[in-house]
This record gives sequence, C-alpha cells and structure tokens, in this order.
Amino acid sequence: MGGEPVTLFLAGDVMLGRGVDQILPHPGDPALPEAYVTDARTYVELAEAVNGAIPRRAPFSWPWGEALDLLDAAAPDARILNLETSVTQSDDVAPGKAVHYRMHPANLPCLAAARPDACALANNHVLDYGRRGLAETLDSLAAAGLRTAGAGRDLAAARRPVALSLSGGRRLLVFSLGMASSGIPHTWAATADRSGIDLSDEASEAAAAEVAGRVRRAKGAGDLVVVSIHWGSNWGYAVPRDQIRFAHALVDGGADVVHGHSSHHPRPFEVYRGHPVLYGCGDLIDDYEGIGGHDRYRDDLRLLYLLSLEPDTGRLHHARLVPLQAHRMRLRRASREDTDWLREVLARTGSPFGTGITHDPEGTLTVRPSPGS
Repeated sequence: MGGEPVTLFLAGDVMLGRGVDQILPHPGDPALPEAYVTDARTYVELAEAVNGAIPRRAPFSWPWGEALDLLDAAAPDARILNLETSVTQSDDVAPGKAVHYRMHPANLPCLAAARPDACALANNHVLDYGRRGLAETLDSLAAAGLRTAGAGRDLAAARRPVALSLSGGRRLLVFSLGMASSGIPHTWAATADRSGIDLSDEASEAAAAEVAGRVRRAKGAGDLVVVSIHWGSNWGYAVPRDQIRFAHALVDGGADVVHGHSSHHPRPFEVYRGHPVLYGCGDLIDDYEGIGGHDRYRDDLRLLYLLSLEPDTGRLHHARLVPLQAHRMRLRRASREDTDWLREVLARTGSPFGTGITHDPEGTLTVRPSPGS
C-alpha cells in the first residue's frame, strides 16, 4: 500500500474533574469525600498560591492552553487520550477510595475542544461515583459524539474497540484496559450482566495472551492497533518486569502501539521490534499544580506524544514529544531549561531500553528507532 506515515496523538491522563471542573463555565457540586480536602475549590486556591490568579468561568479551551494550536499544526490522523474522570452529577460515592473525580456534564465542551477521536475509560476514576455515575458518563460522552473504549454496560461493550477510519480504507482500532496495579477496585470489573471496565488483575502471561487474541481476531489487513493500558504506580521511573513482558507480548500478538498511563509524570519510551511502547505518558491535565511532596519528578511538565507510524507495518517512523508546563491550570510551552531537564531524564531512564532522545531547536524531543529495533 505504501503512502505517508500515519500520525497519532497520544495523551496520558486527562483529569477534568475536581479543581479543573470548578474553573469551567458550569462547575458541579464542589463537595469532596476526601479526608483532607473537602471542597474542590481548594485545589484552585492552592494552584493560585503558587502561580497567580486563575479565572473562574474560564473558557472551555482554558485548560488546554497552547496545546490546541500545537495539535492543529501537527494535524494528527487520530487523537487518543485517557479520560480519567467521571462525567456525572451522581452522588453515589465509591467507598474506600481516597480521591474522587467528576466533572459536570455541561462542561464536556472542554473535552471536545481537543477533538479526541477515542477516549480510553478503563482507569481508576471512571466509577468514582458508582455505576449510576458510569451510566451517565457513557450517555453524556455518546451524546457529545465522543467515542470511548474500556468501559460499558457489560463486558462485551467494555472490550469493544473504537474503530477509526484512516486513508486508503484502513482502520485504527483502539482497545482500552485497566489493571489492578493502578488502584482499580476489583468490583469495578464489567461482567456479562454488570457494567464496569475491562479489568485485568495482573500483567500475567495468560492475560497478555487473552488480549493479544482479541487483537488478532479484530485486526484486518491494513489495520493498525493501539492498546491503551492504565497500570502501575503514580510515581517512580522503574518499569516492572511483568509490564515489560506484557507489552512485548501484545506487540508480538499484533498490537502496533502500547499506550501506557497512570503515573503522574512520564516514564520510559521503548521501541520494541520497531513498535512504540509508552510505559507511562504522565498526566496532561490535572489540578495538582499547588500540591507538593513529589517535586523531584517535576509533574508540572507534560508531554504531547505525536507518533508517526509506517502505514504498511505499523512500525515507528519517528516520534515527536512536545514538552508543556502546567501554569495557572493551563498548558503552555515549556522553557528551554525545562525541556533540557526532561530530555535528560527520559534519556537516562530510557537507556536500559536502548531509547535515544534528541532535542531540536524548536523545543521538541524526538525518538527514532535504532537500526536494530
């Protein structure tokens, strides 16, 4: 078939609840069932104490900031993100959780501003307000024309990939699954007669074989496949060996991209057999700006992942990583100094995987597959 590379935009966690929801035109009930913070507006005030005033009733595009123009300039063929919040007015608080995220359904134009083609929902916050909240989330997203994978009214629906059309009659299939290692309660798993998410207890050989089998059955000639996985801890750069084995098994089984997320900061990027494996994309939008305690990870720095794939093989042609910074709950281009810091961290933590990262004069980080990958 040949042709131009297929470019995908991938993002980590997009968390539009809590403090972010409070600055948008239709803030929901600010009450929080948290032990230390009981009002979502407190997170806005913490961010303001660090970087200055944040507008209330801000335009829907505010949290995305400069990212929107950057995405428009890149013109990706598909945009995929992990939506890590419920979209509901439900008060059915999930028990036993320390943090709960929800955004008012009337604020969905904020998500739509980024024009996502697929939203991964198999994560540890989409059922924060119960199955009633999940039903409203699914209905609200569908009514807004936003397509989802990873959660549904039963297991079959939760496992159904989003199928996107590409040029030349090709398709891009997006699967979404979550793992218990990211803090997802076992009771959130979808079953044949219960709503929930596509949940795997662990990154085992058997679980990888099951997912790879679904990929092979769904993938047709010329199709590309992204498997989006919510897994692992919030902090740290080490990638557990079972996650590496799981990712490799998915690529061996037909996945073209493994899109990992859950960590609040970027984790290593690997090119395995020519295919990109993102072990943790980091947060893209959240309300953590005024929260301290993990400053050494610089979670204020965010990345837009732009992957260009060879259309015939799905192998990586190159990847551009665009560094951004959260400032006043809005994304802006990162400074040269911060970009250099991020490049050094990603190069150092990615070196066990043989990942080389270069920095161009425009402030973009680039990954190219090595000749032997």
